[in-house]
Amino acid sequence: MVIHCLWVSETGKGYGTKLINLCLQDARKRSKQGVVVVTNPETSWTPSKDIFLKNNFTLMDTAPYGFELLVHPFETSTAQPVFPKNWEERANQFKKLTILRSFQCPYVEVATQNIIEGANTLGLEVKVIDFKSKEELMEQSPTPYGIFSVVFKGKLVTFHRLTVHSVIKKLKEHLD
Repeated sequence: MVIHCLWVSETGKGYGTKLINLCLQDARKRSKQGVVVVTNPETSWTPSKDIFLKNNFTLMDTAPYGFELLVHPFETSTAQPVFPKNWEERANQFKKLTILRSFQCPYVEVATQNIIEGANTLGLEVKVIDFKSKEELMEQSPTPYGIFSVVFKGKLVTFHRLTVHSVIKKLKEHLD
Protein backbone atom coordinates (compact mmCIF):
# COMPACT_ATOMS: atom_id res chain seq x y z
CA MET A 1 0.00 0.00 0.00
CA VAL A 2 1.23 3.52 -0.78
CA ILE A 3 0.73 6.64 1.30
CA HIS A 4 0.67 9.62 -1.08
CA CYS A 5 -0.12 12.35 1.40
CA LEU A 6 -0.27 12.89 5.13
CA TRP A 7 -1.83 16.15 6.12
CA VAL A 8 -3.04 17.23 9.54
CA SER A 9 -4.01 20.75 10.51
CA GLU A 10 -2.63 20.53 14.06
CA THR A 11 0.80 19.08 14.69
CA GLY A 12 2.19 17.64 17.90
CA LYS A 13 -1.05 15.97 18.97
CA GLY A 14 -0.39 12.50 17.55
CA TYR A 15 -2.92 12.75 14.71
CA GLY A 16 -0.34 11.88 12.05
CA THR A 17 0.77 8.77 13.94
CA LYS A 18 -2.86 7.71 14.39
CA LEU A 19 -3.45 8.06 10.63
CA ILE A 20 -0.31 6.05 9.86
CA ASN A 21 -1.34 3.31 12.30
CA LEU A 22 -4.80 3.11 10.70
CA CYS A 23 -3.14 2.79 7.29
CA LEU A 24 -0.90 -0.02 8.57
CA GLN A 25 -3.93 -1.82 10.03
CA ASP A 26 -5.83 -1.44 6.76
CA ALA A 27 -2.86 -2.73 4.74
CA ARG A 28 -2.64 -5.82 6.98
CA LYS A 29 -6.40 -6.47 6.61
CA ARG A 30 -5.99 -6.27 2.84
CA SER A 31 -3.07 -8.76 2.96
CA LYS A 32 -0.54 -6.24 1.66
CA GLN A 33 3.16 -6.91 2.15
CA GLY A 34 3.72 -3.53 3.79
CA VAL A 35 3.34 0.21 3.33
CA VAL A 36 5.57 2.65 1.42
CA VAL A 37 5.78 6.43 1.19
CA VAL A 38 7.78 8.78 -1.02
CA THR A 39 9.25 11.80 0.76
CA ASN A 40 11.35 14.74 -0.30
CA PRO A 41 12.95 17.14 2.22
CA GLU A 42 13.24 19.87 -0.42
CA THR A 43 9.49 20.58 -0.53
CA SER A 44 6.33 20.49 1.55
CA TRP A 45 4.55 18.93 -1.44
CA THR A 46 5.42 15.46 -0.10
CA PRO A 47 5.07 14.16 3.46
CA SER A 48 7.94 14.69 5.89
CA LYS A 49 10.02 11.57 6.48
CA ASP A 50 10.49 12.30 10.20
CA ILE A 51 7.05 11.08 11.24
CA PHE A 52 7.50 7.90 9.23
CA LEU A 53 10.93 7.16 10.71
CA LYS A 54 9.37 7.68 14.14
CA ASN A 55 6.75 5.08 13.18
CA ASN A 56 9.25 2.36 12.20
CA PHE A 57 9.56 3.03 8.48
CA THR A 58 13.03 2.50 7.01
CA LEU A 59 14.76 4.50 4.29
CA MET A 60 15.04 1.98 1.46
CA ASP A 61 16.13 3.96 -1.62
CA THR A 62 16.78 7.44 -3.00
CA ALA A 63 16.30 9.03 -6.42
CA PRO A 64 17.32 12.29 -8.12
CA TYR A 65 15.79 15.58 -6.98
CA GLY A 66 15.86 14.52 -3.31
CA PHE A 67 13.27 11.74 -3.41
CA GLU A 68 13.35 9.07 -0.70
CA LEU A 69 11.50 5.76 -0.49
CA LEU A 70 10.52 4.75 3.03
CA VAL A 71 9.16 1.27 3.72
CA HIS A 72 7.31 -0.44 6.54
CA PRO A 73 7.42 -4.15 5.58
CA PHE A 74 5.27 -6.65 7.45
CA GLU A 75 7.78 -9.47 6.95
CA THR A 76 11.56 -9.23 6.58
CA SER A 77 11.52 -12.01 3.98
CA THR A 78 9.43 -9.87 1.64
CA ALA A 79 11.29 -8.46 -1.37
CA GLN A 80 11.83 -4.76 -0.69
CA PRO A 81 10.71 -2.11 -3.20
CA VAL A 82 13.22 0.14 -4.92
CA PHE A 83 13.03 3.07 -7.30
CA PRO A 84 13.69 2.57 -11.01
CA LYS A 85 17.00 4.00 -12.24
CA ASN A 86 15.94 5.45 -15.64
CA TRP A 87 14.64 8.88 -14.56
CA GLU A 88 16.72 10.84 -17.07
CA GLU A 89 15.55 8.59 -19.91
CA ARG A 90 11.92 9.08 -18.86
CA ALA A 91 12.21 12.88 -18.78
CA ASN A 92 14.13 12.99 -22.04
CA GLN A 93 11.19 11.63 -24.03
CA PHE A 94 9.24 14.87 -23.45
CA LYS A 95 10.58 17.70 -25.60
CA LYS A 96 7.48 19.91 -25.59
CA LEU A 97 6.27 21.45 -22.36
CA THR A 98 4.42 18.52 -20.78
CA ILE A 99 2.44 18.16 -17.58
CA LEU A 100 2.16 14.58 -16.32
CA ARG A 101 -0.39 14.10 -13.57
CA SER A 102 -2.70 11.84 -11.66
CA PHE A 103 -5.57 13.15 -9.58
CA GLN A 104 -4.43 11.92 -6.19
CA CYS A 105 -4.18 15.43 -4.75
CA PRO A 106 -6.72 18.27 -4.68
CA TYR A 107 -4.01 20.78 -5.69
CA VAL A 108 -3.15 19.14 -9.02
CA GLU A 109 -5.68 21.23 -10.93
CA VAL A 110 -4.43 24.54 -9.48
CA ALA A 111 -0.83 23.49 -10.17
CA THR A 112 -1.79 22.62 -13.76
CA GLN A 113 -3.56 25.94 -14.33
CA ASN A 114 -0.54 27.88 -13.03
CA ILE A 115 1.73 26.08 -15.51
CA ILE A 116 -0.69 26.73 -18.39
CA GLU A 117 -1.05 30.41 -17.49
CA GLY A 118 2.73 30.89 -17.23
CA ALA A 119 3.29 29.02 -20.51
CA ASN A 120 0.63 31.10 -22.27
CA THR A 121 2.39 34.28 -21.12
CA LEU A 122 5.53 33.01 -22.87
CA GLY A 123 3.66 31.76 -25.94
CA LEU A 124 4.37 28.10 -25.19
CA GLU A 125 2.06 25.21 -26.01
CA VAL A 126 1.35 22.78 -23.15
CA LYS A 127 0.59 19.09 -23.44
CA VAL A 128 -1.21 17.46 -20.51
CA ILE A 129 -0.96 13.72 -19.88
CA ASP A 130 -3.40 12.29 -17.36
CA PHE A 131 -2.29 8.92 -16.07
CA LYS A 132 -5.22 6.55 -16.24
CA SER A 133 -3.54 3.56 -14.61
CA LYS A 134 -0.82 2.64 -12.21
CA GLU A 135 1.03 1.00 -15.09
CA GLU A 136 1.10 4.23 -17.15
CA LEU A 137 2.39 6.15 -14.16
CA MET A 138 5.06 3.53 -13.39
CA GLU A 139 6.32 3.58 -16.98
CA GLN A 140 6.21 7.31 -17.78
CA SER A 141 6.53 9.41 -14.64
CA PRO A 142 9.83 11.32 -14.69
CA THR A 143 10.05 11.26 -10.87
CA PRO A 144 9.01 8.85 -8.12
CA TYR A 145 6.29 11.34 -7.21
CA GLY A 146 3.85 10.45 -9.98
CA ILE A 147 1.15 12.84 -8.85
CA PHE A 148 2.49 15.87 -10.73
CA SER A 149 5.52 16.58 -12.92
CA VAL A 150 6.34 19.20 -15.53
CA VAL A 151 8.99 18.46 -18.17
CA PHE A 152 10.34 20.76 -20.88
CA LYS A 153 13.06 19.95 -23.41
CA GLY A 154 13.74 16.66 -21.65
CA LYS A 155 14.37 18.29 -18.26
CA LEU A 156 12.26 18.29 -15.13
CA VAL A 157 10.90 21.78 -14.45
CA THR A 158 8.98 20.96 -11.26
CA PHE A 159 7.14 18.23 -9.38
CA HIS A 160 5.11 20.54 -7.17
CA ARG A 161 2.83 23.54 -7.44
CA LEU A 162 4.43 26.83 -8.44
CA THR A 163 3.00 30.34 -8.60
CA VAL A 164 2.47 31.71 -12.10
CA HIS A 165 5.43 34.07 -11.55
CA SER A 166 7.66 31.12 -10.57
CA VAL A 167 6.47 29.14 -13.60
CA ILE A 168 7.48 31.97 -15.94
CA LYS A 169 10.86 32.31 -14.24
CA LYS A 170 11.59 28.55 -14.44
CA LEU A 171 10.44 28.23 -18.03
CA LYS A 172 12.65 31.18 -19.06
CA GLU A 173 15.64 29.30 -17.62
CA HIS A 174 14.84 26.43 -19.99
CA LEU A 175 14.32 28.72 -23.00
CA ASP A 176 17.89 30.06 -22.88
